[in-house]
Amino acid sequence: MNDTAATLTADVLACRLCADRFAATHTAHEPRPVAWFDKGACILIAGQAPGLKVHASRQPFTDPSGVRLRGWMGVDEATFYDRAKVAIVPMAFCFPGYDAKGSDLPPPPLCHKTWRQRVMDQLDAVKLTLLIGGYAQKWHLGGPAKAGVTKTVEAWRDHAPATFALPHPSWRNTGWLKKHPWFEAELLPVLRARVQEVLI
Repeated sequence: MNDTAATLTADVLACRLCADRFAATHTAHEPRPVAWFDKGACILIAGQAPGLKVHASRQPFTDPSGVRLRGWMGVDEATFYDRAKVAIVPMAFCFPGYDAKGSDLPPPPLCHKTWRQRVMDQLDAVKLTLLIGGYAQKWHLGGPAKAGVTKTVEAWRDHAPATFALPHPSWRNTGWLKKHPWFEAELLPVLRARVQEVLI
């Protein structure tokens, strides 16, 4: 396909492939894709899917997870949301919804099967990729991510400095961070230095 970043963004924003799926969830919501990328970006943040707050704001990481992630990276909001520098491409562009128990539903495979490679083909200036959570890690790393998020993050040196596997910056992972102090003591200083290096 002869995509450009602009036409691809427009196509993603117009996507309604999962309308029936979302209507059948406990949240019974409409698709509201969040597309945040441009061709010149040097950093790729590959996450899972927008949450409910991002579904409302239509801007990625407009929640406490975003505050924590920007802290991990050592960047301010202006840099983080500069599409010419940072592409934020989750495994699904829409909020997948909640189940009857209020738990997050997984990103629909149809989304990344339809869009992901086309978007990756546009991002040919990326020097640093942050893989947030298991879904993104399995897609980008394949076999090395099959042991789970913790083991994949523990092996961060195997993929640095081009790629860093990270846990989700959700408040739900505060306990994980306390159990794994090496993440903040060893990984984050290297990550922050690499972020500054590629942004120069």
